[in-house]
Parts: sequence; structure tokens; C-alpha cells
Amino acid sequence: MSPTAVDVCVVGGGPAGLALGLELARQGVEVAVVEQSGHFNRSFRGESVSPDAVLVLDRLGVLDKIKAEGALTTTRMEITEDGRTVLDTAFADFEYEHRFPLELPQPTLLGVMDNVASGFDNFSMLRKSTVVGLLEADGAVTGVRIKDPGGERELAAKIVIGADGRYSKVLEMSGLAHERVPLDRDVVWLKLPLPPEWDTETYRVRIKGDRHGLFIPTYPDMVRVGFNIPKGGLRELRKQGIGALHEKIDELAPELSTLVREKVTGYSDTSMLDIFTSVVPRWSRDGLLVIGDAAHTLSPVLGQGVNHALIDAVTLAPMLTAALKEADHRTALAAAAVEFQRIREPEVKRSRGLQLRQERMFTFGSRAGVFLRSSLYRAMNRSAFLKQRVLADAYFRLQKREKAA
Repeated sequence: MSPTAVDVCVVGGGPAGLALGLELARQGVEVAVVEQSGHFNRSFRGESVSPDAVLVLDRLGVLDKIKAEGALTTTRMEITEDGRTVLDTAFADFEYEHRFPLELPQPTLLGVMDNVASGFDNFSMLRKSTVVGLLEADGAVTGVRIKDPGGERELAAKIVIGADGRYSKVLEMSGLAHERVPLDRDVVWLKLPLPPEWDTETYRVRIKGDRHGLFIPTYPDMVRVGFNIPKGGLRELRKQGIGALHEKIDELAPELSTLVREKVTGYSDTSMLDIFTSVVPRWSRDGLLVIGDAAHTLSPVLGQGVNHALIDAVTLAPMLTAALKEADHRTALAAAAVEFQRIREPEVKRSRGLQLRQERMFTFGSRAGVFLRSSLYRAMNRSAFLKQRVLADAYFRLQKREKAA
């Protein structure tokens, strides 16, 4: 039986929503996750998990199960500029408990969290269910109105958490001010078999002038490819035919030339990601809070979206649990939501700043700009101190903070 009232209603069964639902269930909170899809088949989404997020998955009790289902360990990151290596990083050189990023199919990540959470009687997963409205009383959100295969119904909650991603319906319905800020470029994604000369442990970034591509080994034996195009440029690219896409891959990774022609025969074999960041000045109102991409959409550079989603979830869960135990839980939940934003927003802003700086560097196309970019990467490559400092900001911020505490 689907519940009619819960302590916490989480909208969205992605990494943020399921991690939050699982952690709340472990802490004894009655929680329902509302997910519009009937499956977790999200083949181009969020497959890169940073070492900090690996730590979070370990603490959630799902890391070993995920590895058993199938994941790849990334041991190196390599950046090349016009065919020459300018940065080569071995993650083994970083002295943290969890050093290595993971590459894993998002269906595996979500399926394992759902299976573990479903073992708790106080957890409900409502599939094929869409939130079509918010319930409100006295200016506060008191639940959601859901449409599922059986029709429409109401689900009351002490707080609603919008974890429904970069195009969040909860954010749209909430009345919270927000703005989407487009970046200069979009990314086209595709998947190919891993070429025989590439190992499964190296994250590759290829740069040529103002063009760049990401080449990420993906479980079990594929490579996920993302390359930049001008903002809104997909229509023009499609007009040129599929050969234009093949040529872009040729420029960046000639090792893939034969494979891309065999496997990508039309644009239906690709996926386009519209790149923007979201600015949400206030993440909450009475009875409602947005987290993850719904609150702070990031670009795909350095794979920060999933990581911040998971960290959001495990940061918020104990705060909600404590607030729900208060006699005046409404006031306590409102205060917890504000405190959550105070804690998490500076971390998100630092990641966004790092991403934007990296994005700008990727756009350098002039001779002077290319020289500056290559020089910066080479300087970092020569200095173990610089490499540790810069990359720790992207991959080890949580572990670095805990280690210093």
C-alpha cells in the first residue's frame, strides 16, 4: 500500500533523492521517494563518481554492493594538448582513505541504493508517479499531489524535498526565485567500444585549439565520449550530416575513427546536454527544500554534479532527523533547511568557480591562449605541490576537511 502521509517526501529518484531516502530510512524517518520513471535506465548520466563521493557511498553501506555489480576504478587522469601530454596525474599519489574515482553505470548506483533502502519498512519508492502540484496550508507546503497509473492522489509530508534534477518541477512550482545561466557551449555525448590501445583506468581529456573532448572508460568495456559544440549548435551540426561528427572525433581521438563510423551512424546514437548553471538564491521555503541539481546545477567538467548530490544527501539527512524530533518540528525543519544551505552553498560555489575557470581555459583558441593554457598545465604537472593542491579541490575536498579536523 502506498502511504498517504510521511515525515519526508523526496521528489526524484536520482542520486540525491535515493541517497537521502536511504539515509533517512536508516535513521528511522518515514520517507517516500516519488519517481516518475519506472526504471533507472539513464545511460548517459552521472557515471563519474569522485573519491569524496566514493567515501559517501561507503558510509551509506552500498559501496561493496556497487563494486560487485560492476564498476571501473580510475587510477590516472591524462590531459593532452594537440597530441602532447601536458598533465598526467596518478590518483595513488593522494594520501586519503578513498583515492580513486569510480566509473559506474547510473542504473547500478540507483538500483543498489533502491534495493538497500527497500529493506526498511519506513521507506517507500513510488514509481511511475509524477508530482503535479504542491499541497499548501497557511503559507507552508504540506505535501504533494501525485499522478500515478491509478489516478491522482495526495501525499502529506512534514517537508517536501525537491531532488528532481536540473529541470526541477518542484523548483518551478515552489515559487522560489531562480535563474538558469547558459554557458557558451553544449556537450554531445556518445558511447563507443574501448579501443584496444586504451586501458580502462585512465580518464582522458583531449584539447585542440578551442575544441576539447572527454574520453571516460565506462563499465564494462566502453568509452563515454563528450565533445563541445557552440551553444545551440546541434542543429547546425546535424545539417552537416553525421560525417561532421565523425570528423570532430578524428581531430581529438584518431584511435576512435573506425569505431565511431561503425557504431555512430546517426545522431540518434548520441545525446546532447544543454550546459547551464542554476542560481537559486534561497533553496527553501516553509515546508520545502531543493537539493542537488535542483538547487545548484553544475557543468559536466570534473564530474561534480553527482558528487555534490550525494554529499547534499548525507549532510541533510541527520539535520532533518534531528528537526523532526523537535516538538515544533515545522520551525525546526525551516531552520534546518536554512542551515543546510549555509553549510553547502560555499562548497558548491567553489566547485562552480573551478568549473568555470576550466571551461574558460578550454575555449582558448588563439596562439597566445593555447600557449598560456599549456604552460599552466605543464607547470602543474612539474609541481607535486600544485597538482595536489588543485586537484584536491576538485576530488578530495570532503576528505581533506575531515583529515584536518
